Amino acid sequence: MEKPIKKLYYSIGEVSEITGLKQYVLRYWETEFPSLTPSKNRAGNRTYREKDIQLIRFIKHLLYEKRFTIEGAKQKLKEIKPEDWQKAIETENWSELDGSTPETSDVSTVLHEVKKGLTDLLNILNSW
Repeated sequence: MEKPIKKLYYSIGEVSEITGLKQYVLRYWETEFPSLTPSKNRAGNRTYREKDIQLIRFIKHLLYEKRFTIEGAKQKLKEIKPEDWQKAIETENWSELDGSTPETSDVSTVLHEVKKGLTDLLNILNSW
């Protein structure tokens, strides 16, 4: 299978499709995250570069997978060293940046196990 051709600039529609985010979410994130600043062409349309897309993917990871608040995600972005950011972009290994460890990286699994344990406990109590 051939690799897709990488472009120098992407439109907001293309970035929306690539990231799975609605265009209005991307525009809103621009107002919340100072580091997300796509340039605009002469017509005033946003033009995203690969680094912008990687930043969007990381923000999405923090907000949707790690359940950070917007303020928490902003703080996390401020804490990241530029050299760490570059390495993570190249590998898309966000766990190095978000501070998660293999034991804590899958929150949904942990929550599922806790729920199962509580359900089992409830069943035992109800059987008395």
